[in-house]
Amino acid sequence: MTVAEGFRPSGVLRFGVFVHGVNPDVVWRSPEAGSQVAFETYRRVAQTAERGGFAYFFLAEGLRLRENNGEIFELDVAGRPDAQSLLAALAAETSRIGLVATQSATYNDAVDLARRLQSLDLVSGGRAGWNVVTTIDPWTGENFKRGGYLPFRDRYVNAADVLAAARASWRGLPTTITSDYHRVSHAPGLPRSPQGEPVVFQAGVSPQGRDFAARHAEVIFLPYSRLEDAVEFRADIVERTVAAGREPNAVAIMPAAEFVLAPTAAEAEEKESELRRLQVGPEQAIAFLEAYWGRDLSDLDPEGPLPDFDPVIDRTDGSRGERFQFADAKKVADRLRAEAKSHGWSIRDTAIAKLTARPRAFVGGFDEVADRLAEYADKGAVDGFTVTPYLIPGGIDDVVDELVPRLKERGVYPEAYEGDTLRANLGLGPAPGAGEAE
Repeated sequence: MTVAEGFRPSGVLRFGVFVHGVNPDVVWRSPEAGSQVAFETYRRVAQTAERGGFAYFFLAEGLRLRENNGEIFELDVAGRPDAQSLLAALAAETSRIGLVATQSATYNDAVDLARRLQSLDLVSGGRAGWNVVTTIDPWTGENFKRGGYLPFRDRYVNAADVLAAARASWRGLPTTITSDYHRVSHAPGLPRSPQGEPVVFQAGVSPQGRDFAARHAEVIFLPYSRLEDAVEFRADIVERTVAAGREPNAVAIMPAAEFVLAPTAAEAEEKESELRRLQVGPEQAIAFLEAYWGRDLSDLDPEGPLPDFDPVIDRTDGSRGERFQFADAKKVADRLRAEAKSHGWSIRDTAIAKLTARPRAFVGGFDEVADRLAEYADKGAVDGFTVTPYLIPGGIDDVVDELVPRLKERGVYPEAYEGDTLRANLGLGPAPGAGEAE
């Protein structure tokens, strides 16, 4: 089976690890969980991933703390150290694994951001990556002086300008950009790293996001882990990449994936059931509904049915984005009630179904999952997976100790690191002028 004309599958899968920002996926209340603000937590994850030959350690970004009913939601992740500072510290504790920072193109100055990312690339010896995000909702923008300055339709236009300025800076080129949102005049002064410049990641799956990735990105981080979805996405990206004048293999695809593993499939299913109840406790379930209903629902039983009364549509929570607010809140509520009724779900069951990573989870015995992943490699659907652990720091131990050796036995996982830079260990071509570090 060929996923797209001109595309050549490598037959190899690589792993990265993604540490979440604000979300319900990580079980922080488990006795086995580490502190979300302690450096040791992240050092252990990064060093375990490096022991497993992972290509990169990837940090999410939280631009505003999640709220519920106008108050900070205490059960969400909060207070994690700054991503680039943390990654720079991890560079001294690791030697091969890449270090990828999620950074907003909307709320960062282009030249300052470029210099910080290039500094990380230099201190790490060429292991830095940048996940370009285009967060634009008004609720997040309230946290920034320039919040609301950028129309939603122009988020990728802006991102392209920021990336152009960054790449010019990384390549030592004087840069002038005059556009609707930027006035950049910059003479760079930093030397190049051994990989030339940071690897550019991108996570958009909208038509605009796909076009941006096809033109500019080197790695795509996305939610499509099912084989059929991955094959379809690959074909679309290859078509767009070729249309943008690039080679069919120019962009690597590394979807997010949660792994719930055990010696047998039955044990893995039992493990997953327990995990989902830990991920979404009673408080999270009620808070999930309150974001749509726009009122206090603490008097409801989380194990009971969804409310039969409608949301207060003029008070819905902007923290979840505009599509959940006002008139759309009623539509969402109706859809949730209908789905819950058809499945016999309680409030908590509904929240678990909607909040957890079930669609992108690989749940099964060690050998079973290894066989499934080998099929992905064979079809060229993806270039690997970005592991999203449900437990920090120990959530990738099974992947490293049990799954990786089985993938090596099947010939679909690198036996060792292929080089010293992130580009080399992702199988990417060199950046323009790579190896010309001063």
